[in-house]
Amino acid sequence: MESKANAQTIRKIQNTGISTFTISLPKPWIIKHELSAKDSLRIDWLPSGALRITPLETQIKSNKKVLIQVEKLPENSLHDHLMGAYISGADIINIRYSPQNKQKITIQIRKFLRSTRGFEILEEDDNEIKLMCIMNAGDLPLHASLNRMYLLLTSLIRDILSVFGGESKEFIEDATERESEVDALLYLIGRQARISLDSHLISKKLELSRTQLLEYSNLASALERMMDHAYNISQLVIKNPKITKNMIDMAPLEQMPIWQQSLKELMINIRTMDSNRIEKARRQLKESQQKLISHEQNLVVNHRQNEWMAFDLSLSESVRRLCAYARDFGETLLNMNVFNKFTSN
Repeated sequence: MESKANAQTIRKIQNTGISTFTISLPKPWIIKHELSAKDSLRIDWLPSGALRITPLETQIKSNKKVLIQVEKLPENSLHDHLMGAYISGADIINIRYSPQNKQKITIQIRKFLRSTRGFEILEEDDNEIKLMCIMNAGDLPLHASLNRMYLLLTSLIRDILSVFGGESKEFIEDATERESEVDALLYLIGRQARISLDSHLISKKLELSRTQLLEYSNLASALERMMDHAYNISQLVIKNPKITKNMIDMAPLEQMPIWQQSLKELMINIRTMDSNRIEKARRQLKESQQKLISHEQNLVVNHRQNEWMAFDLSLSESVRRLCAYARDFGETLLNMNVFNKFTSN
């Protein structure tokens, strides 16, 4: 048989006693894991019906390495390629470049390090920089990352409402930093989910199945998209010098508390998985969406000369999208809940 990973082979079951059945293991696999007679193996019976065999005393840790040669990349695309390597699960990234481009390369690498978690510069010379991840993908629980994303998102919305209530715009001047942190957590969750596809040890350490990890990625994506619109609202407020307390009664702002309460209910149900409560929250969000659609249509038809129309439309669209992505969040929870109830005959 082939000796590389993912190769398949057919083995016949042998009857070696009254109640004992055995199969032989592929020799290349034995050699790779440095096993010998009488070594112990762990056998997991998976929900799919498959058996997973893992060496009990020897765990091979092979670092995934990638070489990026900057001169072969499209112009100004190094950061995108670094992010691709990060999310794909690379442990070591070697970046090779011409010495005269080092300053430009260093700027993009610093941007990458700010956008990710766990990577550090290990070695550096005139034409090559070596980055290495010093954090294990299973070290940070996904629910902790999701909760942090939720807190950053809701704190920004809360501060935006306080500005409409008369507080200083200084409350939301750090919106860019908050959005960047949410982005970084999304990338981390994507990396953890990707690595877990290749390593059952990571999914076990995170105490989630690989299917659940993928759904957690969907939850994180929904939170990140909501943060994008919260950020858009913050910039709309910062750039408008005429914000007054009277605007707190605008239709879009009236729907924000409903969004806040509904999203809070959905976050609680990551653990409780109560379908009735999830559906109730999703219905409330849908009602808010419909009210905002009617509001936007009314603006276009009846208030074309109103100087605030553009501001109101932009604000309403962002709040409506907050509700839409929160509904997507709830839909993912329902998917997870149904999956947890699967049974096998």
